[in-house]
Amino acid sequence: MSSNSPDEEADEVCVNCGQAAVDDTNLKLCACLLVKYCSVDCQLNHRPQHKKACKKRMTEIRDRSLFQQPDISHFGECPLCCLPLSLDWSKSGKRTCCSKWVCMGCVYANKKREMEQGLEHKCPFCREPDAKTKAQRHKNSMKRVKANDPVAICEMGKEHRDRGQYDAAFAYFKKAAELGLADAHFNLSVLYRKGQGVEVDLKKEHYHLEEASIGGHPEARNNLAIIEQRRGRIDRAMQHWIITAKLGLDAGLGAVKKGFAHGVVSKEDYEAALRGHQEAVDATKSKQREEADMFCYIEH
Repeated sequence: MSSNSPDEEADEVCVNCGQAAVDDTNLKLCACLLVKYCSVDCQLNHRPQHKKACKKRMTEIRDRSLFQQPDISHFGECPLCCLPLSLDWSKSGKRTCCSKWVCMGCVYANKKREMEQGLEHKCPFCREPDAKTKAQRHKNSMKRVKANDPVAICEMGKEHRDRGQYDAAFAYFKKAAELGLADAHFNLSVLYRKGQGVEVDLKKEHYHLEEASIGGHPEARNNLAIIEQRRGRIDRAMQHWIITAKLGLDAGLGAVKKGFAHGVVSKEDYEAALRGHQEAVDATKSKQREEADMFCYIEH
C-alpha cells in the first residue's frame, strides 16, 4: 500500500484488488468518499477492513449536514410578500386550493382590497374562488394530493391521525417524507415514538428527527436536543438548541440561556444565539402583518 492519502488512493485503484481505472473498468466511490472499488464483490470482500473507517467518516458527513445552520425554518417564506413565515402557525393560513401557506398580513391585505372594491373573495395566491364549505375544501385538498403535492399529502396525514386512523396517517406521512417534506419526517418520528400505525422504533424516530432537522424543522431539532441531553451528550444538545434559537424558537433560546448559566455554553455562543433569535423574529415582522394582528385582535 502506498503512502498516499485515502482520497488520493481512491482516485487511482480499487482498494481491494488494486485494479486501476481503465477504459473497461469504472471504479465506484464508497458512500464514505474514502475509497473506490471495481466491483460489488471487491467492496464486500474489503468490508471487514474498511467498516470501522467507513462508519466513522459517514458519521462525520452526517453531522456536517445535521449541524449546519439552516438559512430559514421549514416553514419557509410567504409566497406573496417573500418574508419568512412566523413559527406561530396562527399567523399564517394554508390554502386548500394551492397548498400554499400565506401570512396573515397578505391574507388581510387581500381581504381589505376585495372589500373596498366589492370583489368576490379569492385565494390571495392562486386567485381561485374561496371554498365555502368543508366538502369543497376536502375536494380541493384531494386534488392537490392527487397532484403529488407534499404539503397536501402531509395535511391529509394529519387529518387521519387526528381521527385515530394511524395506518392511513403513516402512509400519507411516508409519501410526503419521500417527497422531501421536513414536516412529514417530523410527524413520522412521532408515530415511531408512540407506536401509532407502526411498531415503536426509536432508531427510526431518531432518523426522521434528523431528516426534519436538516430540513429546518425547529421542533424536531428541539426533540433531538432533549434526546441528546438524556444521553448525557450535552455538547450536542446545546448545538441543537443554539440552531433552534437562531431559527427563532423561544424554547431553544431558553435552553441556551440555561446552558450559559451552568457553564456549558460559552459567552460568545450565547450572545450569537441571542442575536440570531432576534434577527429571526424581526425578519418575520412587517407593517402589513402588524395591521393584520391588530385587526384580528379587534375582531375577537
